[in-house]
Amino acid sequence: MPNILTLAVAGGRKTQGLVNHCKELPSSRKVALLTYTQTNQQEVKARLAAEAGHATGVEVMGWYTFLLRHFAKPFLSFKFPAERVRGFDFDGRPGRFANGKSRFMTADNRIFGCELGRLAFELMEAKPELLNRLENIYDEILIDEVQDLAGYDWEILRTLLQSKIEIRLVGDVRQAVLSTNPRGQKNKKFGYAASLEWFLDREAEGCLNIAYSTITYRCRQEIASFSDMIFDASWAFPKTTSENSEDTGHDGVYLLRSEHIYEYLSKYSPQCLRNNVSSAKNLDLPFQNFKVTKGATFERVLVAPTKNIENFIKNGTPMESTAAASFYVAVTRAKQSIAIILDQPGKSSLSYWVP
Repeated sequence: MPNILTLAVAGGRKTQGLVNHCKELPSSRKVALLTYTQTNQQEVKARLAAEAGHATGVEVMGWYTFLLRHFAKPFLSFKFPAERVRGFDFDGRPGRFANGKSRFMTADNRIFGCELGRLAFELMEAKPELLNRLENIYDEILIDEVQDLAGYDWEILRTLLQSKIEIRLVGDVRQAVLSTNPRGQKNKKFGYAASLEWFLDREAEGCLNIAYSTITYRCRQEIASFSDMIFDASWAFPKTTSENSEDTGHDGVYLLRSEHIYEYLSKYSPQCLRNNVSSAKNLDLPFQNFKVTKGATFERVLVAPTKNIENFIKNGTPMESTAAASFYVAVTRAKQSIAIILDQPGKSSLSYWVP
């Protein structure tokens, strides 16, 4: 079977698609279902237990756990004889001029999270037995939110795509706001939304088929269409179609003047979103940061815009990909309505909400 990547829009039920796939598998099929965040891991486990209890051959684990369990722990001694993995250090980093063992782990043998991908890839290159072992353990590897990979993870994934294991990937490069190694320099040009180029390169090599899933079951069509404009046309994303036809009497995308914020909050109780803690300091509102809400759904959203977002709305000024991804995440949390705080509309055709 060919390796498949499904690029689905926000609200496109990406994770549910993997669960549905697992439901159709025989219990004898051995599968690793990988994802980056612990929140997503718990959600996948809960869905599998509820909907695919017979799929006993499916292991859900994090990306770091996968690399530790199948790369670092069984093969570390081939690179560093007599050494063994004794833990994981997510936040630590090696010294600037560190080499040898100290490049990859602490003095008490805890592997640095930022160097785990590099260590795993070097072990994979040095010991063909590593890949052979994986091929004997798993029939399939499924990766959710694949756009979160970074650095040497891409080298590992490229090797897996060329293996005997069937690889199935799902993600959305427009929601690329997290990273397994945000400060890494390896493959930096493919970081975040630019991972699309990596996927297209693999498709050109013939080891990956890319499919687009363009239906959102979350966002109203007005919101979906607005979200399509956030990344400029050069990205060539297909248009999003909404299956949400619920009519609440206040649906779509609006601008909101500062003087009307508290009346709007009182009437509609939206979730307030900002880019980060330093944004919108003049507003005493119950904010959540854009990135933190990735994966969440709210009935309504109120957005405090950054200067980049203001320029996009007022003048149509394109945002660079990282800023665009954060705003895309914020916009696509909403099912029914979005209100963006902006006192001067510029050239925007969006309507203002007024009491």
